[in-house]
Amino acid sequence: MISYKPKDWFTFLFRFHKSDTLRELFPLLIGIGIYGALVTWILLDYIHVPDSSVIHKTNVVHTTLGFVLSLLLAFRINSAYDRWWEGRKLWGSLVNNSRNLAIKVKHLGTAADVEFYNKHIPLYAEVLKDHLRETVQDKYDARVDTTKHVPNQVASLMIERSYQLNDGKLNTGELMSINAELMSFTDICGACERIKNTPIPYNYGVFIKKFIFFFVMSLPLTWAFELHYYIIPVIAFVLYVLASIELIAEEIENPFGFDENDLPIDTIAGNIKKHINEILG
Repeated sequence: MISYKPKDWFTFLFRFHKSDTLRELFPLLIGIGIYGALVTWILLDYIHVPDSSVIHKTNVVHTTLGFVLSLLLAFRINSAYDRWWEGRKLWGSLVNNSRNLAIKVKHLGTAADVEFYNKHIPLYAEVLKDHLRETVQDKYDARVDTTKHVPNQVASLMIERSYQLNDGKLNTGELMSINAELMSFTDICGACERIKNTPIPYNYGVFIKKFIFFFVMSLPLTWAFELHYYIIPVIAFVLYVLASIELIAEEIENPFGFDENDLPIDTIAGNIKKHINEILG
């Protein structure tokens, strides 16, 4: 995830990060500029479309369609951001529940229990991160089978150990006090999997892309008469704005990957390990 100062907005105008959509769209912007120039030349200089032509009066169509497109893109980016923010809240809950479990274990368990949870609480964050990214490390724990659902196995090991805390002498109330944190790990994993494995419906995503394409490609047919060859930068800018919204939404709708604007789950997992070691180490 990119770290920056939100109040330092003026410098953003002159800074082009590698994640900026302008880099990805630049070839397409050049192409649409050439297309706009060609259409303008054909309409104005080659076939000389008269002022009485009906083409001059189709601006109202673009106005109406532009309004509809703006609503679709607003819904698209909001839906993607909701997924990104929900993912951040889930990992925030993982941080809090890991700390709470560690604090309780410190007072309820033996030295062997503390050592076990000092390893396995941060391990859960690590395996969840790798699970969401579909990556696997060589070895997590001798009892973990990396060919199966690894987070479930680590959670099972911690629950199994909870029944042995303080040599199995915990009463029901003490066991219940740590049950919420133990159960929350699997709940958080399932919620993250829901975000990752449920992309935006295919037809909706394809429709927006087609809508943007045909909307922008039809702009020179009417704007050329008013803007002439100034249509070249204008149409490129319109495409940049509309396509950038779609690209940003695509990037953040799965917030657990390696994209520049995805969640910093490497940092979060590292902080969990640091804080658990401070509590139990």
